[in-house]
Amino acid sequence: VQLQASGGGLVQVGESLRLSCAASGRTFDRYDMAWFRQAPGEERKFVAAIDWNGAHTYYRDSLKGRFTISRDNAENTMYLQMNSLIPEDTAVYYCAARPRYADYDPWGSWGQGTQVTVSS
Repeated sequence: VQLQASGGGLVQVGESLRLSCAASGRTFDRYDMAWFRQAPGEERKFVAAIDWNGAHTYYRDSLKGRFTISRDNAENTMYLQMNSLIPEDTAVYYCAARPRYADYDPWGSWGQGTQVTVSS
């Protein structure tokens, strides 16, 4: 599956942003999906994940309550709603996919990343 992330930009502290990840093909619902982020000088870190039908979601503990992951299988798109943004959220955000029911497999498909910058 090919992934295209979008929706990043420059925002002020406290503002919101919604990222999108569009997937190619007609097999989107065969994949679990996730968001990761990478800040300058840091390793890529897990942000959130959602299973193939949206029944289960998972979040990095520090982001619970501010970020919400969702998906629309009819539109082949995943979203990340980010609220109350802080400068520490500044990073390149990547979407990723792996086949459903493969919880222990690595995330094998990646989008190109979208830059989020939170200015104070």
